[in-house]
Amino acid sequence: MKVVLEHLTKKFPNRNKKIKEDVIAVNDFNFEIPDGKLIGLLGPSGCGKSTMLNLISGLETPTEGKIFFGEDDVTKLPPENRGIGLVFQNYALYPHLTVEKNIMFPLENLKGDKKLTKEEMKKKALETAKLVQIDAYMERKPAELSGGQQQRVAIARALVKLPKVLLLDEPLSNLDARLRLQTREEIRRIQRETKITTIFVTHDQEEAMSISDMIVVMKDGLFQQMGKPQEVYNEPVNLFVAKFLGTPPINVFKAKIKKEKLYIGEAEICDAKNLSDRDVFAGIRPEGVILNPKGRLTCKLDRVEVMGRDTSVVCTNDHATNDILRFIIPAENKIDEDDKTVSFDIKPSKLHVFDAKTEEVIKL
Repeated sequence: MKVVLEHLTKKFPNRNKKIKEDVIAVNDFNFEIPDGKLIGLLGPSGCGKSTMLNLISGLETPTEGKIFFGEDDVTKLPPENRGIGLVFQNYALYPHLTVEKNIMFPLENLKGDKKLTKEEMKKKALETAKLVQIDAYMERKPAELSGGQQQRVAIARALVKLPKVLLLDEPLSNLDARLRLQTREEIRRIQRETKITTIFVTHDQEEAMSISDMIVVMKDGLFQQMGKPQEVYNEPVNLFVAKFLGTPPINVFKAKIKKEKLYIGEAEICDAKNLSDRDVFAGIRPEGVILNPKGRLTCKLDRVEVMGRDTSVVCTNDHATNDILRFIIPAENKIDEDDKTVSFDIKPSKLHVFDAKTEEVIKL
């Protein structure tokens, strides 16, 4: 099911009565989610991700704009008639019901020609439980399950009605690191098997990039960028997107374009042909350097961290906006930790330049 948002806006009254302006949680949002894809809705806490999910599900009513499922305008349709499955961060399972009954619960509310017999409900519940690999625990209650197992039950309950759209609101936040990894792989597998259009809300960029067909980056209720995860990482449209995506984060420097050259401090970094003189930010991805004693970028060496196949070079630079810079180089590159400085050449594809005023990307 294709999902289309047109000029979607949601405003809330300001809790501070001294301020008359409303709080804008979602601001004139436009994008199209292709049928059968898993979309990661990504952004920092408070950027409007959960509000966006609530608007799509029908739990919130938009102040302006429209929502379409396929060709159908569902903007004013109640949640129960939208054909959505919703999985919350805190599982929201019924503690007094078994796994089987938790999964069956949405089926018990079906009416008319959609109403099922008890045997049909049991069969559907078992089929869905097998899909999420929880069928061995059908007679247990939620308290008898691990966090990961409870989350699978919540996903099964959302899937059992075969929703048109599956909405996941930070479903992995309550899991430990290993379970997060395992469960996100399960979510990806389930989505591929069912081919249900899925929107996955998270503030964890690594999580979103690892399982999403496409990601949508938000900031302060505003759309920033949409695309395939690697494309957005490689070609950020502004400084915010560049800084938000990537672990370790991008290294950012105050720089300038002067006489068609890019400078960080007095160091000439590269050509900037056909660009006027201006102040800019230069962002260099951690993996975007080559160790070279005569390299163009020189930093003060702090320490070297060997991480198996890679080495993390931790350093500083007077022109950096980061307190600490971190560059990743192959482990076979040897650095004398007694040296006071370290120098690098910069890979052109890993260098991003942004206007200092607008913070929009500048193509070199």
